[in-house]
Amino acid sequence: MPMHPLHSANTSPASGPAYSTMRLLRFSALVVPLYAAAQPVMAYVPALLSRHYGIPLATLGLLFLLGQAVNSLLDPLVGTLSDRTQSRFGRRRPWILGGGVLFVLGSAILFFPPAGVSTAWVGLGVMLYYCGASALSTPLMAWSGEISGDYHERTRIASLITLLSSVALVLALVLPAIADQLRPGDGQLRLTLFGTLVLATALPGLWLTLTAVPDSTPPALEHSPSPRAALKAVLGNPLLLRVLAADAAVTAGQGVRTGLLLFVVTFALGRPEWAAGMFLFQYWFGMLAAPIWQRIGTALGKAQGAVLAELVQAAINFGLLFISADRFWLMLLLAALQGLSQGSGNLMLRSIVSDIADHHRLATGEDRTGLYFSVFGISIKLGGALAVGIALPLVASLGFDPKAAANTPEALRWLIVVFALGPALAHSAAAALMLGFPLDAHRHTEIRRQLEARDSVAAAALVPAE
Repeated sequence: MPMHPLHSANTSPASGPAYSTMRLLRFSALVVPLYAAAQPVMAYVPALLSRHYGIPLATLGLLFLLGQAVNSLLDPLVGTLSDRTQSRFGRRRPWILGGGVLFVLGSAILFFPPAGVSTAWVGLGVMLYYCGASALSTPLMAWSGEISGDYHERTRIASLITLLSSVALVLALVLPAIADQLRPGDGQLRLTLFGTLVLATALPGLWLTLTAVPDSTPPALEHSPSPRAALKAVLGNPLLLRVLAADAAVTAGQGVRTGLLLFVVTFALGRPEWAAGMFLFQYWFGMLAAPIWQRIGTALGKAQGAVLAELVQAAINFGLLFISADRFWLMLLLAALQGLSQGSGNLMLRSIVSDIADHHRLATGEDRTGLYFSVFGISIKLGGALAVGIALPLVASLGFDPKAAANTPEALRWLIVVFALGPALAHSAAAALMLGFPLDAHRHTEIRRQLEARDSVAAAALVPAE
């Protein structure tokens, strides 16, 4: 297999020939373990460690909350430092390798706990996992935006990352069903299957990603950028703030739907046997979404594609107002449509971040790609946290109680209303934010032309005169 140069001195990603799909899938390989671990770590690991290993749930909640806080604080730090890393291996590779090692160690501790595991051991696993995930994912996303300088090629790269994340989610959802068929109620088997999937994809994934494409090294700076300058680069960029707000709205809508789906299916629709299967049903269709929306983004442009994606998802969620116990078929239809639009807005918005970084570099001379992707990641986490923090107390205040022997028809109706309107309004807000977004393909092509011309002059100045 041919290897590629460890790094390129050119800080401008080329706008020339595109990499093959297989090469880009190799680069995106680490997305699989990242997403395959994320859902089990949040949805299964705390419950299984409490139920089968005797660790107090309150203690686990505190440990995982602390881990997420550290993860969120590390993201912008890692993004900024990786933007400035000087190494013969490139600027993103060292962080991904180091983060990958921590991620693997943390995953091994969490998914393969020994009998009588201590709280301290679990706490170590949580810290290693979240620190590793931050050091790995932020540079990986930044690198994905640097592979190509072409406006539409970046959409293609983001769509392949979205595709692999959907595959990982399906695999993570299938494993509990397999465990229940083999040994019902065996929490240790569930953890073992999750851990095997994560480690079996993370170790080869590291090699595949690190050797897939060249990595660039930025020119050395005379002084280190200050935290104040980094904050100004974020808060002083209206295009970035607009995309961050749109993505936070998208994620909030997704969070409301995810947080309430089990309650709606179990209590409002009276189909508890579909409680876990509904996620899997939607995600099966979700694997088809990325190629569809890549074509739409290429045809319309990323901003217009994002607007269409959010309007489609808003319409689907407005349709959920009409579901009921005797119209379960409508729930299945809308879940399939939701799957076919899954991640469509996120895909477009993630791809736009690289274009905004180009715009910023042309205006200031600063490369903030890693920083911008790190705050994009924070907006995703913030949107999801706000959704759960608002939706669950809201439905409780409207009379819904999952522990009650029976809920009133009014409480169940309000549950459906919040489940439908929360995402619908959030996706509508995201569409409004992206309407008329000025950084289109034509404008970005001109930015790339000016950047490449400036970089060529700078490179020529470094060549010693004969």
